[in-house]
Amino acid sequence: MKAIYKRELKSYFQSMIGYAFIAFMMVFVGIYFTAYNLNMGYPYFSYVLSSTLFIFMIAVPVLTMKSFAEERKSKTDQLLLTAPVSVTGIVLGKFLAMITVFAIPVALSSVYPLVIKMQGTAYLKVDYAAILVYFAIGCVYIAIGMFLSSLTESQIIAAVSTFAVLLAFNMWSGLLGFLPDGTVGTWLKNFLGKLDFASLLSSLIDNSLLDISGLMLCISLVFLFVFLTIQTIQKRRWS
Repeated sequence: MKAIYKRELKSYFQSMIGYAFIAFMMVFVGIYFTAYNLNMGYPYFSYVLSSTLFIFMIAVPVLTMKSFAEERKSKTDQLLLTAPVSVTGIVLGKFLAMITVFAIPVALSSVYPLVIKMQGTAYLKVDYAAILVYFAIGCVYIAIGMFLSSLTESQIIAAVSTFAVLLAFNMWSGLLGFLPDGTVGTWLKNFLGKLDFASLLSSLIDNSLLDISGLMLCISLVFLFVFLTIQTIQKRRWS
């Protein structure tokens, strides 16, 4: 797994995808930080994170689309699958490499609450809890993108399908509004409402409380989609 991790991480920076991903994330976070915290004087950095969730729809597909689709198209996956490494090691190596690339702009963003502190009032506990939730949501989206990439040999299809899924999550609260009223409709809204990841940040902003159940849901979904990716690759290995 360690060899796969190093190989994948190196490939992201050799192909400039890693640099482009980090720059894209930091540009938007910087713009919203300047607008909300510096110009308008909001003391919460969590406002910035909540407002920039939409950039995952573009950034994550670019990061994940080549994870398995590229190797499947170029047939290099055959060499990988016959190598003396488990499918679990292959998938985890690729996933951890993508998480590492994503962790870089998140780590750089952790400086912003300290800048707010230097300017006056700051709520560091809320802001760093929001950064944790933001990172967890990103991990879920990356796991979904990796799974979708494992289903196709086309990077374009992988990117578009990931974009579509993340767009649905971005519009989740609005989509739930189309469910009919009544016992069944109310039950579905309550059940599916747990997948409204934006609410994890908004509730943190409104109540200054970290939703542990929501955070555990994110971790569970990461494990679920990593497991599904392993099963997809395992099936191809034996077919």
